[in-house]
Amino acid sequence: MELMARIPTQAVASVTVPERLEGLVRLAYNFYWSWHPSVQELFATLNPKLWAQGMGPVRVLREVRDFAPVVADKDFVAKYDAAIKAFDSYIANTKNHWYATKGDPAKVLAQAPVAYFCAEFGLHETFNIYSGGLGILAGDHCKEASDLGLPFLGIGLFYRRGFFKQMVDADGRQEHFFPTLDPDMLPLKRVLDPKSKKPLTVVVELPERNVTAAVWLVEVGRAPLLLLDTDLPENAPEDRPITSQLYTSGRDMRLHQELILGVGGVRTLRALGVEPGAWHMNEGHSAFLLVERIREHMNAGKSFDDALVAIKASSVFTIHTPVPAGNERFWGAHCEKLLAPMLKGSKVPMEAIMLLGQGVDKDKNFFDMTAMGLRLANGKNGVSLLHGRTADDTWRKVTHSYIMGVTNGVHMPTWLGSKMKELFASASADFSEMSRFDVSPTGPEGRGRVEKIMSLEPKRVWEAHVEQKKALLQFASLRMAEQHKRHGKGPGEIKAVLHGFDLSAFTIGFARRFATYKRASLMFSDEKRLMKILGNKDKPVQIVFAGKAHPADKEGQKLIAKIFQQTQSPRFQGKVFFVEEYDMEVGRALVQGVDMWLNNPRRPLEASGTSGMKAAANGVPNMSILDGWWDEAQDFRSEFRNGFAIGGRTIASRDEIQDKNDAVDLYRVLENDVLPLFFKRNSDGVPEGWVKVMLNSIASCVYDFSTMRMLEDYVSKLYVPAAKR
Repeated sequence: MELMARIPTQAVASVTVPERLEGLVRLAYNFYWSWHPSVQELFATLNPKLWAQGMGPVRVLREVRDFAPVVADKDFVAKYDAAIKAFDSYIANTKNHWYATKGDPAKVLAQAPVAYFCAEFGLHETFNIYSGGLGILAGDHCKEASDLGLPFLGIGLFYRRGFFKQMVDADGRQEHFFPTLDPDMLPLKRVLDPKSKKPLTVVVELPERNVTAAVWLVEVGRAPLLLLDTDLPENAPEDRPITSQLYTSGRDMRLHQELILGVGGVRTLRALGVEPGAWHMNEGHSAFLLVERIREHMNAGKSFDDALVAIKASSVFTIHTPVPAGNERFWGAHCEKLLAPMLKGSKVPMEAIMLLGQGVDKDKNFFDMTAMGLRLANGKNGVSLLHGRTADDTWRKVTHSYIMGVTNGVHMPTWLGSKMKELFASASADFSEMSRFDVSPTGPEGRGRVEKIMSLEPKRVWEAHVEQKKALLQFASLRMAEQHKRHGKGPGEIKAVLHGFDLSAFTIGFARRFATYKRASLMFSDEKRLMKILGNKDKPVQIVFAGKAHPADKEGQKLIAKIFQQTQSPRFQGKVFFVEEYDMEVGRALVQGVDMWLNNPRRPLEASGTSGMKAAANGVPNMSILDGWWDEAQDFRSEFRNGFAIGGRTIASRDEIQDKNDAVDLYRVLENDVLPLFFKRNSDGVPEGWVKVMLNSIASCVYDFSTMRMLEDYVSKLYVPAAKR
């Protein structure tokens, strides 16, 4: 039985559409629309203004006052019929998707699905319950699980204030705004208790009181995502905001959130009668689910040691940070106090639980969520091959077992630009059905390549890229103009920024979280040399930056101010730009439209780097430090070159030496390798040598660094082994 059908929900209220278009409600309440442009087009047609403002389908439907003209529009109705037919076929397909064809392995998870716990999920920019890479990966994971037909459901929290919206003031200071998310305007359905048919709630014991959480269902294609919400009138005023805001700076609130996620998540599954075969913790935020499962087993009569064996067999843990300092740690005494009420009356030994959370440094004052997750997971993985090795070296004293590398991927239907999709389709390469492709093991170290991509005509590839680049520059110009208006700039300055981007200029994209190790300002290490590069009229260059720093990360915010101030300086104005509010919308525009993707973290601190994968699949070559995914993806063979490496694999003894060495190599590669190749054109104005790098980039990355390949790895290496135990 499909998982979605096993989760009862309240009927959708106050969304009224004509019977002829009743399927619009089903489309609006399933994030299937977020990776199917034909469905997005329907809602954009219903209310172009609202859609352009970033309002989602539910809000659009609620705002339509008169459907009569829509029903009378034969073109709209024909597109609607085609879209709803495709959607219904997709949802009903239980036999022909990838997982159903796997034979005996498919039977393993059929009745015991994967339960995927994560603190954030990035499905679309209109549903702002994600911060960055971790959440967007989780959203892509859900979408691919749906596409592949994997028995799978996600567990998270519903943050009514989400993650902050970013604005940058005239001096470059990052400002934080937390708009409130209205459940009535979002694709959310309230989950019902299967027995009572009343709204389902779960209770988690806290010191001197209980906290109740509602459960919402988010439909992600065929994959259910369950979100817990403590903003209920039955909770004390101080407890209602527990799930309000993602990654709050307050450590006490963060600890409460993680208890609700882990313990409340387990209790939600129990209430729905779902018994997972594999419990996947995506980072340590949900690791308290292990404590709850220990409590369950001991209440059923098992000893503590037997309980550990039982839960470890089916637990999977993915670590995303290379160093212990980057993982979630809390004061041990605080954890003990918070856990005590839920363990009251059980035989779970608190002292033993505290020992499970002892980190690499063995500091008993701290409880390390990652350490507990790694200790109690049978399957453990980093998010690239290099990161797996780094994490294994770091955590072996804790795990006493191997941490493998399962390299991340991205959901191609979500991130491929429309012109590239059209181009691929013309070559019988529909990347929504990648499983039908022939993948050749001709990449570095036998990695898979989609060789048919190499047969695409260079001129058509270049034209498709230029169209996506035009879309990016138009998007960025409008964003920059709004920013200038807010800063009180004059009409001349606003006009200048509206026409400030140069389509002919080599456009470098740098967009990511502004953490210091990512070295956003490395390009400015030698300003005279950079001015020379940017000032070359024969080979014009422009750089587009975007990214957020956590509200508590003062050093990251200083980096943003530094970059922004450079965009305003006479030396770089009109050549360097900062686009604020880095979200999925900005991310899509950048990875689809820049000419090259720059990434220069300190090796080996970049665990993966999925934004580079999105760019590569769009034919945007990477120029990157050999770190994270690029360490394994970069193909140095001249015939297969798919991008450019900065530096090597040797790490200097001090950060300042490494920074200097990498900056020098960055300039060298840009001046000697990248720009000459990009600006060498044939008689049609096509940079054939550069286009070959673009094609190699696509061929080497569009399958091997997709969530399809990633989920295939998770199923064979982690999920099925966990469910079989």
